[in-house]
Amino acid sequence: MPDRVISPPSADEVRNLLRAVIDPELGANIVDLAMATDVEVSPEGVITIGVKLTIKGCPLRAQIKNDIESRLETHPGVSKVKITWGEMTADERSEVMTKARWNARENASDTAVPNSARVLAIASGKGGVGKSSVTANLAVALAAHGHVVGVLDADIWGFSIPRMLGMSDRLEARRVDGVEKPRIIPNERKVGTGLLKVVSTGMLVEDEGTALMWRGLMLTKAVEQFLNDVHWGDLDYLLIDMPPGTGDVQMGLARMLPRTDLIIVTTPAVSAQKVAIRAADMARRSFLRVAGVIENMSHFTCEHGTTYPLFGQGGGTTLANEIGAELLGQVPIENAVAHGSDTGEPVALSGSSAAADVFRSIAKKIIAATVPVTDMAGCSARLLESVEVALGKKPA
Repeated sequence: MPDRVISPPSADEVRNLLRAVIDPELGANIVDLAMATDVEVSPEGVITIGVKLTIKGCPLRAQIKNDIESRLETHPGVSKVKITWGEMTADERSEVMTKARWNARENASDTAVPNSARVLAIASGKGGVGKSSVTANLAVALAAHGHVVGVLDADIWGFSIPRMLGMSDRLEARRVDGVEKPRIIPNERKVGTGLLKVVSTGMLVEDEGTALMWRGLMLTKAVEQFLNDVHWGDLDYLLIDMPPGTGDVQMGLARMLPRTDLIIVTTPAVSAQKVAIRAADMARRSFLRVAGVIENMSHFTCEHGTTYPLFGQGGGTTLANEIGAELLGQVPIENAVAHGSDTGEPVALSGSSAAADVFRSIAKKIIAATVPVTDMAGCSARLLESVEVALGKKPA
């Protein structure tokens, strides 16, 4: 009896097999990511696949190749696998990153941060650029518009938000209706018709001179606890004052809150701009969106009206152009900013200086760019009501 001839798989069968090949960096299969392009199957069972990588020198190329071959060669009708490599265009890369971000958000674990809140991480490539000052001033500027703004001081070692916002009370935990275990209750401060809800390790220690000697894992766990065990309640915005650099806390946040947008703070100096690019690169690798760049300490204007670029020029604009993000504003050097931070009254709260105006302008841009969460149930009800009116079943 002659041996039964096994037919090679169809192109659709090959694509189904390739759905088991996961890009380890993007976290989704290469078919859904549109990385596996052309599929050809010869009568002899030779499979030729076109694979587009995000970059030509992708370090994961060997792993993807091995996964493709091992997956397809298990089919008895496949005699050989050939891969032709290509590189995605800028538009294709952008689409892939959007899919990867969506996948990360869908698979993220739940936190106590409401889904309705827009999460903004204020980040920098290095310390000393005024990141905490920017966070405090943006928080009060957003709250002044009547919003409920959460502030999470994730700079665990270098906490300064409590002093800058004039909030030194210790954090307490208590039981909340509908929640099994006690939750940490943020300290609150009214700002006009708005409200600040603030959490910081500075509200856990005896005084602000106490050093926290924690290792990286403990830092990540602290941020995780602030996201999971704090009773944030209703929030319009959550501003996270990040530690400088691209370490454990940043990676942990990207994993726990992948819907986070980054605002990168830099100074005009080219050296600071070059370091700040690392924060943008961290965002790209973690599939976080960069919402914009803020250039702090942009210039100093003396009492005679002469402007001096004390720390150089062009760093913020160069960074924004290089990473394809908006330059949200350039904050000048003013004594009022430092004084407000020292006294717990941020200049954006009631100040009338140029720096206060810049912070308020940036807050307005953030508000304008925030897409409100749609109440789908209400939307559906209104749609049904419109249909009934159109059909004459309900009076207009």
